[in-house]
Amino acid sequence: MKTIDELLAGGVAGKRVFVRADLNVPLSEGTITDDGRIRAVQPTIAKLAEAGARVVVASHLGRPKGAPDPAFSLAPAARRLGELLGANVAFATDTVGSSAKETVAALADGQVAVLENLRFNAGETSKDDAERGAFADELAELADLYVGDGFGAVHRKHASVFDLPARLPHAAGYLIATEVGVLKKLTADVKRPYVVVLGGAKVSDKLAVIDELLGKADRLLIGGGMAYTFLYAKGYEVGISLLQKDQVDKVKEYMARAEANGVELVLPVDVLVSADFPDLKGKTPADYETVDADKIPADKEGLDIGPRTRELYASKIADAETVFWNGPVGVFEHPDYANGTKAIAQALLGSPGFTVVGGGDSAAAVRTLGFDENAFGHISTGGGASLEYLEGKTLPGLAALED
Repeated sequence: MKTIDELLAGGVAGKRVFVRADLNVPLSEGTITDDGRIRAVQPTIAKLAEAGARVVVASHLGRPKGAPDPAFSLAPAARRLGELLGANVAFATDTVGSSAKETVAALADGQVAVLENLRFNAGETSKDDAERGAFADELAELADLYVGDGFGAVHRKHASVFDLPARLPHAAGYLIATEVGVLKKLTADVKRPYVVVLGGAKVSDKLAVIDELLGKADRLLIGGGMAYTFLYAKGYEVGISLLQKDQVDKVKEYMARAEANGVELVLPVDVLVSADFPDLKGKTPADYETVDADKIPADKEGLDIGPRTRELYASKIADAETVFWNGPVGVFEHPDYANGTKAIAQALLGSPGFTVVGGGDSAAAVRTLGFDENAFGHISTGGGASLEYLEGKTLPGLAALED
C-alpha cells in the first residue's frame, strides 16, 4: 500500500488530489455534536494543501436515498473543516455536476474544496458494478490523484471507496495508515492478557467478531443490550430488556466454545433496570433500581451494568496488556445510565497496556462523557470497519489501495 508520504515525494503541487474522507459526523438541527472524524482526517488534508495540492474532499453523511436531501448536507462539515484548517474551504453543492466542476476548476494551489454528500448520487452505493463504475468515472474527471483516508467507510464496496482508486494513482492517507497499524496490533503478535469489551444493542451485530475472538482473546466482557441475550441463554429472566431470541442457540454455542477454549466470557452480575425508560430530554426516572442479573423483574428493562459489574469488569481490565472496546455498556446518552460506560472508559485509562476504543458509539461516548481522548492508546473512527477487520474480512477500501 503506497503511503501519502510517497505520494508527496513525487510532487503534488498544482495537482488535483481527491481525498475520500469520512466526514460522517452526528448532527443535531444542523449543528455538529462530535467533530472527531473531521479532526482525524485534518492532518492529511493540511499536509496536501501545504504541499501545493488542489485538494478535493469527498465523503458521505448518513443514509440519504440516492438523491439530494438537505438534512444530510455536508455544508456544516465543510465549515468545520475550514475552521480547523484556519483557511477558507469552498463547498460544491453537488457531487459531479456543474457546481462540483466549477468549484474544483476555481481552486488555486494549496486550496481545499468539499463536494456535497456522495450518497446524493445513487451510483455511489449501487450494487450494480456498471452504475457504480460510471459514477466513479465522473468523480475521476475531477482529480489527478487519489488519497483514501475515510477509514469508517473502507468496509463498503462503494464507488468513491472501491472503484475510484482503480482509475487514479492512489495512496493511503495518514488516518488509514494509523488505523491499520493499530488493528494489526489486535490481530498479530498481540500482547497478553488480551481483553475485549463488547457492548451495543444487538448481539447479531457482533456474532462474527465474537466467533473470531473466541480463538484469540483471553477475556471477553459483554455489556449493553446484547448482554441480555446471553443472560437469557443462561436461563435468566430478562424482563422487557432488549432480547434477540433467534440468536439464543448461537449464543449458547459461543458460551460453550469459550469454556472449551479457555476464554473467560464475563457477563453482568447486576444491572440497572427501569419499568418506564424515560426519553433523553432530561427526565429523571423515579423507579430505577439495581438488581442481580438473574433477578430482573418481568416488567422492567435492563439499561446499564450495575456497580458490582463495573468493579468486576474493571478488575478484568486492570492487568491487560491489550484492550479493545467496542460498544457502550448502557444507555450512556442519559446520565442515569452512563455510569457503566464511564467505568469501562476509566478502566481503560488505568490499564498499563495498549488500549483501543473501537469507533462508533464507543468513541462518541468517550468524548460525550468528557474523557481526554489523547489518554487512550487509540480511538478509531470506524466501528464497523474495525469489527470487520477483526473478523478477518477483506475490506474493499483497503484492497483498492493495494498496488
